[in-house]
Amino acid sequence: MKPVPLVRILTIVFAVVLAVPAGIPAAQNEKPKKAATRIDLNRDDARGQMQVLVDGREAIVYQYGTDLDLVHYYPVRSPSGKSLTVQKTDPFPHQRSIWLADAVQLEGRRKVSFYMAYYSKVDPKDPNSPYRDHVRHVEFLPGKTAGNQAEIGMKLLWEMDQNVPVLDETRQTRIVALRGGEYFIDLTFTVTASYGDVTFVSDWSHYAWPYVRMSPEFSEEKGGTIANSEGGKGQVQTIGKPAHWVDYSNAVEGVTEGLAIFSHSQNEYPHKWFNRVYGTFGPRRADARSGHPFVLKKGESLKQRVGILVHRGDVKDGLVAERYEQYLAGKL
Repeated sequence: MKPVPLVRILTIVFAVVLAVPAGIPAAQNEKPKKAATRIDLNRDDARGQMQVLVDGREAIVYQYGTDLDLVHYYPVRSPSGKSLTVQKTDPFPHQRSIWLADAVQLEGRRKVSFYMAYYSKVDPKDPNSPYRDHVRHVEFLPGKTAGNQAEIGMKLLWEMDQNVPVLDETRQTRIVALRGGEYFIDLTFTVTASYGDVTFVSDWSHYAWPYVRMSPEFSEEKGGTIANSEGGKGQVQTIGKPAHWVDYSNAVEGVTEGLAIFSHSQNEYPHKWFNRVYGTFGPRRADARSGHPFVLKKGESLKQRVGILVHRGDVKDGLVAERYEQYLAGKL
């Protein structure tokens, strides 16, 4: 057998080295594929709407038009696409699906109920008249979207008499896509008394922080179920009671779905809840700041963090208790 020429040996070796770098399989040289994004945020500044899509389907819409009385979220879609919440409903046209407001008094000014901003038009007879009192969107803050989550922030301003600033608000929003059309929203509201001392004057009976108004077909009046973290069922066992979460669910057109509000452990406790059979509910603030006046000094802030879980099934099948624990553990 003739010996293989040295030049031939070197050619084969260099070919192997160039084809596969030492110690690295060829497959690992490929660029990693980017994970699919399950959440899209579609902003329409002309209409004042930001639509949140989960797996290509509308989940919730942030309403921030300049002609609104209150910034709010509507519609809020169930996993099957139904509207879980309602706005401008008779006999409470001032209710706004999911919204945050309060009754306050800036030092040296009149008392103003932002809950009732709907009734504050400069000319009540003119449907195009501006609102004297309103909570308006100022700007979006930087955010990001990756995988099954999206994060975005907002700056808002609570104004009275059309242009008198009362409170600044920042809102941090994190949206998580779950299974089968379910989703979770982590909201942190921070209001700051930037313009002087502000006295909160909301009474015990007419506020939640934030408020949610369920669609009538999901209400307890229509056979729905209110349940809380302490085992309470229905308005009687849940209204004005301490709890960490409250869930509202019902079977509509043969499909059971619901919405739960989680009060994060960062909030002050104990605090109670507002619940009504017709579909309005939400957490209150800690007892020391609930149902009687208190003052937020100039420069001070008031913060509350809540989760909103939109789920399939009832409180049990929707894994509400388990998901609350995941929320606290930073796993949701």
